Amino acid sequence: MDGWVARLIEQSGYLGVGFLMFLETLFPPIPSEVIMPIAGMAAADGRLNYGLVVASGTAGAMLGNILWYLAARALGIRRLEPLIRRHGRWLTMRWSDVDRAHRWFERNGLFFVFVGRLVPTVRSLVSIPAGLLDMRFRSFLIASTLGTALWTAMLAGAGYKLRGNLGQFEEYIGSASNAVIVVLAAGYLWRLWRHRPDREA
Repeated sequence: MDGWVARLIEQSGYLGVGFLMFLETLFPPIPSEVIMPIAGMAAADGRLNYGLVVASGTAGAMLGNILWYLAARALGIRRLEPLIRRHGRWLTMRWSDVDRAHRWFERNGLFFVFVGRLVPTVRSLVSIPAGLLDMRFRSFLIASTLGTALWTAMLAGAGYKLRGNLGQFEEYIGSASNAVIVVLAAGYLWRLWRHRPDREA
């Protein structure tokens, strides 16, 4: 995959970076942890400008983020109520949890979206709860853009600085991603074990 990404960036420049980051938000198996460091290496070699690499990567990712947000908001959490009430155990969710999440999101949505954009694996999914729980678009856009820009800048910066040691950086990011997956899986099993249905259900 690295070779294909590198060729596309070499041939298409900033447009290629933006396009790849857009795809990354739709198909997480195309990782930003590969795209942006390679673009950063191109900037270090003088073929691209670092600032424009970050801007194009952020713009592409934000286009995908906004599409997911709008799709989730159009669906709406109310349409999922029958599914949650019927299969809440396997979703580890009760309808009362949704009500609490809605109130929590009103207070902490900015923080959730910003930090979520910096967490491997999770970052591509943040738009969905933001849309489902009706987070204000302006707040979503600000928090998501800031978090996405910081993430792309860090990854491009790693490629710019490390170059020859990029494999070591990718190994570290891969380990972090695996750790997040393990934590999420453990959290799901814990919630599954602790789940109790709503009394009214």
